[in-house]
Amino acid sequence: MTQHTVAVQQVRLIVQGARHRGLAVPALLQRAGIPPALLDAPLARVSQAQYALLIRVLRRTLRDELWGLCSRPLPVGSFGRCAAMLVRCATLEEALRLGLRHYHGLLADFVPRLVVQGGVARLQLMRRAPRDPVLGPRLDYAQKAFLLFAFGLACWLVARRVPVLSVDYTEPAPRSDSSRVYQAPIRHDQAHVGLCFDARWLELPVVQNPQSLREFLAGAPANLLIKYRDAASVSERIRRLLHRRLDAGDLSLEAVGEALAIAPPTLRRRLREEGHGFQALKDALRRDAAIAHLARPELTLPEIAERLGFSEASTFHRAFKKWTGVAPGEYRLTRMGAVPGIEVA
Repeated sequence: MTQHTVAVQQVRLIVQGARHRGLAVPALLQRAGIPPALLDAPLARVSQAQYALLIRVLRRTLRDELWGLCSRPLPVGSFGRCAAMLVRCATLEEALRLGLRHYHGLLADFVPRLVVQGGVARLQLMRRAPRDPVLGPRLDYAQKAFLLFAFGLACWLVARRVPVLSVDYTEPAPRSDSSRVYQAPIRHDQAHVGLCFDARWLELPVVQNPQSLREFLAGAPANLLIKYRDAASVSERIRRLLHRRLDAGDLSLEAVGEALAIAPPTLRRRLREEGHGFQALKDALRRDAAIAHLARPELTLPEIAERLGFSEASTFHRAFKKWTGVAPGEYRLTRMGAVPGIEVA
């Protein structure tokens, strides 16, 4: 299955702390296998493995688990120590409350809270001080990252995805594809960063233990990004179906609906509820598959075009440039030039 990719905008945001500290960002990107030139291509994407490796590089270099984005570092090992406490809890609610208390004394700029009211559980990140024009943009991303990792850890503790009802961001306009990650609507221009879910999920038992924790921490942060995607969602089911038939360039919504036994109007509605359109979903899968294929030097561009269902390499060339802002050949050259052990003449 072709993995989802990460928008280069996420890369720009996560290196804000390193740039603020005066570090050489291009060198850090190279260590993660990310061509620095991609930062100048607004539509470019990187693989989840590259993004996860960048997190490790930033954490190790800055000695900070929030990568220089906050006013003071989050000590390395904080996440692991927290997870070690939480695997001994009985329920998800007990684990969340203990984990958030753990971070109260570690985070200088915001306070994470769990509020349960009217059958809805809200995980909210409350700013400790008014928005600072210098720190603000970095702190916005730190809060979003903390929220994502808290959600990923919660899902791991109970060994299932907790369905999210909605996600709140403080920024006035969309800047990311977070709706795809959470499979929930994003509300912008809100007072606090946070998410909410049905409170009944708080009663789920914690099923992990110290033994499974070691394997989990060895795979972090990559497993926090991908492990608990909602495989039952309509968009993921369509993605799996399309992946098996990528070479069928004319696969229509009607054909997909017939394969899934879902009427086309219902399919459109359910996709809309998950924040997707059929053509956008199809393009995103082709884009992600193309990026994966371009990392394989044994495949020629015409071969990749054929595998993705394009009748001609020139059509693939135009589509890829529209998706990422760069031509496939250029993307391949910069990508290979950034991977240790691969040289481009």
